[in-house]
Amino acid sequence: MIRYFFLRLAAAVPTLLMIVTATFFLMHAAPGGPFDQEQVLAPEIQANLQRSYGLDLPIWSQYGRYLASLRHGDFGPSFKYKDFTVTELIAQGFPVTFTLGVIAILLALGIGIPLGTLAALHHNTSLDHATMSLAVLGIAVPTFVVLPFLGLLFGVYLHWLPVAGWEARSIRHLALPVIALALPPLAYIARLTRGSMLEIMGAHFIRTAFAKGLPASTVILRHALRPALMPVASYLVPAVASIMTGSLVVESIAGLPGIGRYLVQGALNRDYTLVLGMVIIYSTLLISLGLLVDLLYAWLDPRVRR
Repeated sequence: MIRYFFLRLAAAVPTLLMIVTATFFLMHAAPGGPFDQEQVLAPEIQANLQRSYGLDLPIWSQYGRYLASLRHGDFGPSFKYKDFTVTELIAQGFPVTFTLGVIAILLALGIGIPLGTLAALHHNTSLDHATMSLAVLGIAVPTFVVLPFLGLLFGVYLHWLPVAGWEARSIRHLALPVIALALPPLAYIARLTRGSMLEIMGAHFIRTAFAKGLPASTVILRHALRPALMPVASYLVPAVASIMTGSLVVESIAGLPGIGRYLVQGALNRDYTLVLGMVIIYSTLLISLGLLVDLLYAWLDPRVRR
């Protein structure tokens, strides 16, 4: 397992480098610049700004300097947020985004797997049809529709939860954004678990376990659930990617001080260092999760390691 881990880690590092390289050159190739304003700056002021941030250097020199800074964990200064470095901006918003994403994925797994298992064990019953209908609804309705609807219902009409805003360690302010983020992956996980469980329950080793007189709970939990979770493990990386992209919308609608707004504003303002910092953070999270999923996959199915 250790050898397998280091092999996957060795493949992850070049992947992150390619993502950083592609983002760097695409951002610099886009029209406009970080200091373009409605009011045109004087040429000497424009030249001083370019020189102070190293934008007057050849593109390959800028790329080399940026990689050298990354080696020391320095994402550079923000071009638009004065007196702030990108590292400081990430440190301010990352805990909010991370908390939101972790709770959402745990909620999706904690509800989606039991729902899918329950639907598979009651195949072609009203419970199965109702569960899968709700799952289809959760997939079909986008997050930017779900969150305003939940805010209207629980915030405006029932006055149970706040519609927007943020308070540290406040479950009430997290409830609606987390539910809106968790619904699509929860629906996918429920459908994947149901389909996989139906296939596993018809396997010969499951019939043998029942023939030996084992209780149904033992057969499901100890023999069927582990192989049935293989598709769910494969879906974890797309699920987290979905939550990350959804958090950009959710944080804007709910007024949460996460890092999603920095990515959007940085792209609009051509804030090169800020966008690159956000891309590196998101990419590192996804690659790290992909590595963990590979290890989980190898644990669920030892044949993967071979």
